Amino acid sequence: MGFYSRFIICLGLVLLTHAGYSAHEHSTLYSNARSSLPSSPALPLDITIETLVAVLLVSSALVLGAEKLKPISWNVWAGEIEREGGSRNPYNVLEYRPGFWDVRTSRKEFSKWIRSQGESNETTRS
Repeated sequence: MGFYSRFIICLGLVLLTHAGYSAHEHSTLYSNARSSLPSSPALPLDITIETLVAVLLVSSALVLGAEKLKPISWNVWAGEIEREGGSRNPYNVLEYRPGFWDVRTSRKEFSKWIRSQGESNETTRS
């Protein structure tokens, strides 16, 4: 995330905080001044506009400052990780846990065992 997007996010959050504080103060002041009225009036237009601008600023800065999206297809994303050597793999922690079954190693051992059985059968037939 770049400097500008972080700056815009901070500015938007400050505006949103100010709008929330202004809305709270408006409701508190109105309820103290006019306690005899049953309903409170709507928020002033400037507080509403400030809230909308703040939400738009924060949302747009978060979207523009986000990382590049990963491919939707699992095989494309996994292929990229495998070509890079697996350093970016988010599941590395899960793959190398002791006490869990390693499928790839088991497949290699099984294929070696099958080849060795086939070779031993060919030598016994000759």
